[in-house]
Amino acid sequence: MSKKHQTIAPRVYMEMAIAVMKKSIQEPRNDKASPKVGAVLIMPDGTIETACRGELRYGDHAEFTLLERKKRSELLEGSTIFATLEPCAPGARKHPKLGCAERIVNARIKTVWIGVEDPDPTVDRKGIKYLIDNGVEVKMFDPDLQVQIWAENTEFKRQAEARAKQVKEEIEERNIVLSEKEKTENNADLDDLSEEEINQFIRKAQLDTTIGSTKFNKIFTQLGLLENSNGNIKPTGIGLLLFGNRPQLLYQNALIRATFKTRGRGEEITTIEGPITHQADKAQQWYETHMASQIDRSTTRRTTAYDFPLNVFREAIINAVVHRDYDIEGAPIYLEINDDAVIIKSPGTPVPPLTFEDIKSFTAPSLSRNPKIMYAFDQLELVEHRGLGFQTIKELPEKFGLPLPVVSYDAPYMIMKFPRNAGAIHKVANGTELGKLNHKELAGYHWLATKGEASKKEYAEHFKIDDRTAQRHLSKMRELNIIGDNGERSKSPNLRYTSFRR
Repeated sequence: MSKKHQTIAPRVYMEMAIAVMKKSIQEPRNDKASPKVGAVLIMPDGTIETACRGELRYGDHAEFTLLERKKRSELLEGSTIFATLEPCAPGARKHPKLGCAERIVNARIKTVWIGVEDPDPTVDRKGIKYLIDNGVEVKMFDPDLQVQIWAENTEFKRQAEARAKQVKEEIEERNIVLSEKEKTENNADLDDLSEEEINQFIRKAQLDTTIGSTKFNKIFTQLGLLENSNGNIKPTGIGLLLFGNRPQLLYQNALIRATFKTRGRGEEITTIEGPITHQADKAQQWYETHMASQIDRSTTRRTTAYDFPLNVFREAIINAVVHRDYDIEGAPIYLEINDDAVIIKSPGTPVPPLTFEDIKSFTAPSLSRNPKIMYAFDQLELVEHRGLGFQTIKELPEKFGLPLPVVSYDAPYMIMKFPRNAGAIHKVANGTELGKLNHKELAGYHWLATKGEASKKEYAEHFKIDDRTAQRHLSKMRELNIIGDNGERSKSPNLRYTSFRR
């Protein structure tokens, strides 16, 4: 039912869309789980309309119900939509049906907030890219709400990922390309791929096929790992990166330059290459060799404890390998360990619609730059499940007593500097906005970044300081533009300071 809109924080509409999503009606079939999807439309005149999948007819998408069934006769130019699932891209539906992303563009919708990306790696992020390329402003739901959406769509997600590796009768042409590496690599052939690596993927992904069979060619083509080029089966760039014998012969930047640098001992430089599915393991082995460690005897089973947590390092380096921009020529990943910090430099700006502020404040929602690479890593059990985002990194202050990393961008690199101890933070942050905070203010910044948001009162109570001191800390951070707020007036009791994603 339509109602009038009042100016409210976007979070309210995200939660409204999730509530509507839960009312979705499953199609009367047992062979396929349909997604639960909710959508909220806010029109320029303030009218609000909602829809869920299957609300008026079995199988109808939520966006289709909004735009074609409920509001077809009305002008929607300048409207905003909150949708829990990425709108389907052009080519995702059988001709002559339009994808929901096309309908949104045709309706001249101004802004679309998206909950989660499509879990099928063959269409993942293509709806988002189509919207952005056609002038629609796209934003993502908050990370914790993404977790809720996936929890309601567990079976749909499982089936969507499984369908991606099943033989389809017809492979539809899709003209939306996320990376040049999705295209055929004309300078390589099947002999450049490692049978051992491919067979491991077949086993892990539980693919009922063998190398060279017609079924194998079809499945790997659907996954974007092979391409039929004028009757010849050739690897794509992504296929070569994942399963090549030595992809660096063609992609010299697809490697990690690791440097160990310490006072009094000079520099030691190592090159980590090979298929990218092995680079994180090799980087971890290098890390374990060079990072100071000690034996932890606090339990009956002895373990090796590193002075910077291994699981956080692994999360960060895998994130760099999976989400880096492989189209940037001459830009490898740089990894450095020195006396003060662990530093990871990954090529590429934040993938649209994510922003640098999302990354810097560790509030970036889950979104893959390279969905097909992410899918392969997931099938090989090399990455955590979707929706965890920066959670492991955000646990550094509370779980390990270490500061959060200092994030910066120096084209073409996104740089994360992880202080190895609390005393190193000012050396690591030198020259950045964080470097202008004293130790107590830095503690406040890290606490707020971990918590997500807090009022001045909560801040003061946590640090056992008076209101004036708390206000001074928060005002300084706000002036440095490293935290945000919820938009309430300065003296409002409802004013809350945020770790920036608003």
